Amino acid sequence: MSSGFVFEDPWWFLLLPLLAFFWWWLQRKNRIAKAQFSVPSMESLRTYGSWRVLAYRISQGLLALATLLAITALARPQEQFVERDEEAEGIDIFLVMDVSTSMLARDFTPDRLEASKAVAQQFVANRPFDQIGLAAFAGESFTQTPLTLDHAIVQTMLGELRAGLLEDGTAMGMGLASAINRLKDSEAPSKVVILLTDGVNNSGYIDPQTAAGLAEEFGIRVYTIGVGSNGQALSPIRYNDNTVRMQYVQVRIDEALLRDIAAKTGGKYFRATNNESLAAIYAEIDRLEKRPVKVSVSQRFNDLFPWVLGTALLFALVAGIVRIFFIPRLV
Repeated sequence: MSSGFVFEDPWWFLLLPLLAFFWWWLQRKNRIAKAQFSVPSMESLRTYGSWRVLAYRISQGLLALATLLAITALARPQEQFVERDEEAEGIDIFLVMDVSTSMLARDFTPDRLEASKAVAQQFVANRPFDQIGLAAFAGESFTQTPLTLDHAIVQTMLGELRAGLLEDGTAMGMGLASAINRLKDSEAPSKVVILLTDGVNNSGYIDPQTAAGLAEEFGIRVYTIGVGSNGQALSPIRYNDNTVRMQYVQVRIDEALLRDIAAKTGGKYFRATNNESLAAIYAEIDRLEKRPVKVSVSQRFNDLFPWVLGTALLFALVAGIVRIFFIPRLV
């Protein structure tokens, strides 16, 4: 709910410049003493002490404030309360992230994995009505977060993803199967998997094509993202002595397989070659999977003009008392 102030008849404020001009005209023509409310000269006031001069000036200020408040009351000030209720049919989305050692390649800033995590976290933040889950894979796969509306948990789990959590490798089929297993019984109007990888399937006992067939059977749309620059990239290489060293290697992504998985399930394949293109890909998926949101707006108004008018009358009354009991005695 939000609140604010509005004026029902703001055109009354057009009187203000007219009154200001009228006051200036009276001052210029030196007719203040001959006006409807005659007042003594400042010279005569000063002979009776500074506190009387102050009282006179206060009465003038109170009359000016009373006039301003009276015009404000005529403009009908109102306190407005606006309530917005948003409803939407959510989509069930599963993020499937590659956490193999090759995701530490530095052709992204600071590397492929950290860049992918950051963009996925922003994507989650932009989907308030959707249930979102998270699975990770390398040489095997596991579900990090089941489908949930608690997006803070999903973002936390994304932040905790690390290379080396699983046996190394690229079990793409197993990662996809983990998501399908969580989505297959969903009753959401749309079920989506976003599969992100930087390599070629070389591990696991579930073939990616078999997993894609299951996704098609259960009505699950799969968007696939290949992460990696064109050509060579500075990547970690594990040697026989179990040490890891960085060196330039050729980027190899099984784009044909990723395209086939996306096409079979009604999704789309994307290739990200840097941080900016990866962010643009998630933005496009966000746009493609938008569902209409029903927004109902209700407004309540609380009229404030009685309070404003009452204050104006109070100021005018005080100014009148000052003039009646003080000013005439000075003339």
